[in-house]
Amino acid sequence: MLSAGNQLTHMPSLKGRVSLVTGGASGIGREISLRLARDEASVVVCDINGEKAEQTAAEVRALGSKSLAIRADVSSGTDAKHAVEETLTGFGRIEILVNNAGIGYATGSLVDPTHALIENLTEGEWDRVMNVNLKGIFLCSKAVYPQMKKQGKGKIINVSSATFFMGVPFLSHYVASKGGVIALTRTMARELGDDNICVNAIAPGFTVSEALRGSPAYPEERLQMLASGRCFKRNEVSEDLTGTVVFLASPDSDFITGQTIIVDGGGTFV
Repeated sequence: MLSAGNQLTHMPSLKGRVSLVTGGASGIGREISLRLARDEASVVVCDINGEKAEQTAAEVRALGSKSLAIRADVSSGTDAKHAVEETLTGFGRIEILVNNAGIGYATGSLVDPTHALIENLTEGEWDRVMNVNLKGIFLCSKAVYPQMKKQGKGKIINVSSATFFMGVPFLSHYVASKGGVIALTRTMARELGDDNICVNAIAPGFTVSEALRGSPAYPEERLQMLASGRCFKRNEVSEDLTGTVVFLASPDSDFITGQTIIVDGGGTFV
């Protein structure tokens, strides 16, 4: 939109909308929470780390948007319902659900990848990753659906991974869970379309978060090697994903559903 001085003016596209971001306290989730706030959405920061959730919610409020922090484990149906109930108590509605919570390994830490060879994976590690990365999306979407149906509209955005398209070795539990996210996204889009609910996914590439920087498992030369396989020869950072999330959350994508958008700087072509 042109201002009086014929200069382009940014118009927030999410003003007045209420969003719930799982895993919203750090990494990709934190950047999504802050970007939604900059576009004037209210943001409920849901995370298993309640202290960090409070910190991110404070950052959201500092940007001028309303925010609420909720401590929840998305792999628990009780916690998922509680997060939605608290959102409705605080704001009365919910237009946007960003299913971002996820882990790469059962411990959530960076470990020797040879440990994740399929012959070395334990049943407990497999279940933990599936429970957070896939079951968590099912539970949170199930919890929010009745309210979105009642409203007659809603946006559900699921975070998958470009690893699904590449079949990255040593991460069979993670890659399988993220492939399941894409399958679930397509199925939910079919089921919820009559209720005017858009369900889409984003598939990030290898993203350099604050938790990864300085890790001995990912020295600078390894990061440069990973970046060299992209069309854009640089590290992907959390901020690279937020514009796509805002687009999928906004009215501009009201006729888009069941899709997965790969956001990885041209590292993957399908």
